[in-house]
Amino acid sequence: MMPGMARISVPEADALLDKEFPVLDHGFVRLVDYLGGDARIVQAARVSYGEGTKTVREDRALIDYLLRNRHTSPFEQVIFTFHVKMPIFVARQWIRHRTARLNEISGRYSVMRDEFYLPRPFEVRTQGRRNRQVGEEVASEDVGARAIQALRADQETVYQHYEAFLEDGVARELARINLPLSLYTEMYWQIDLNNLFHFLRLRLDWHAQYEIRAYGDAMATMVRAVCPLAFEAFEEHELHGRTLSGSELEVLRQALDPDRLAAALEASPLRTSRRRELLEKLGVALDNGAADGDGNGAGNRAGDEAAAPDRAAAASPPEDVGGPSES
Repeated sequence: MMPGMARISVPEADALLDKEFPVLDHGFVRLVDYLGGDARIVQAARVSYGEGTKTVREDRALIDYLLRNRHTSPFEQVIFTFHVKMPIFVARQWIRHRTARLNEISGRYSVMRDEFYLPRPFEVRTQGRRNRQVGEEVASEDVGARAIQALRADQETVYQHYEAFLEDGVARELARINLPLSLYTEMYWQIDLNNLFHFLRLRLDWHAQYEIRAYGDAMATMVRAVCPLAFEAFEEHELHGRTLSGSELEVLRQALDPDRLAAALEASPLRTSRRRELLEKLGVALDNGAADGDGNGAGNRAGDEAAAPDRAAAASPPEDVGGPSES
């Protein structure tokens, strides 16, 4: 039986609790609470064979292995609760991530505040030409000024009507129905780290709308504080990694120069195990043993040896391995 572990406290994360991170003109993200951290991920992964926390270097190797091989269940042991204030149009994109739990302010029970999102001139964008889903270039000064003036005027007018409805005794649930998507709303949002990584992978991407990317940036700062090793692996394998289709991979194979690939591997800092994984992904075999080099020397071999037992422990049965969550 494994020894118990008290509630994990991360000083860097504790310093951020209840601190508002301003986003856009009236919004914010606040870390209300967290449960677990890197140590919880490691403990959950090692429970199958009963060893406790090891060194930071070995923990880093294990967490990296888990994430790049999509053994996601241990990451679900880490929980975040956020208090978020955002425009309604951002919230409508946000709640597409259905693996979270949330409670949003209700316009039936509360009077909505006179707070609307108004973009700054350089945030007024023209419609994308190749990707019709996104805004692209900054609009001209004249177009931006007219757009902002019209948005402000409409917001003021609609809110005056909303206040007049309330003064006349119209029910709040009906008085609110003309309020625009630029109105700010608030919610408490709780999610586990595995699904939070999925959220951040999508919302930090340049294809995402700028306004929700701004919230993703603030949340990433908090996640990095709670579990820096896990966030490091997320950046390496998810945020800055890419997935290739079978057809794309075949094109790449045809274009590869084995000698140049071998030289690049020899010069790279990748450990031996990572080199072998890369060659397996590419479906390429090299004759000169480049995959068995030690990169930056014995340190990489030691890293491989330190992580080897944990790789075996992390190789959970298929039913215990959580796949990517959809949103």
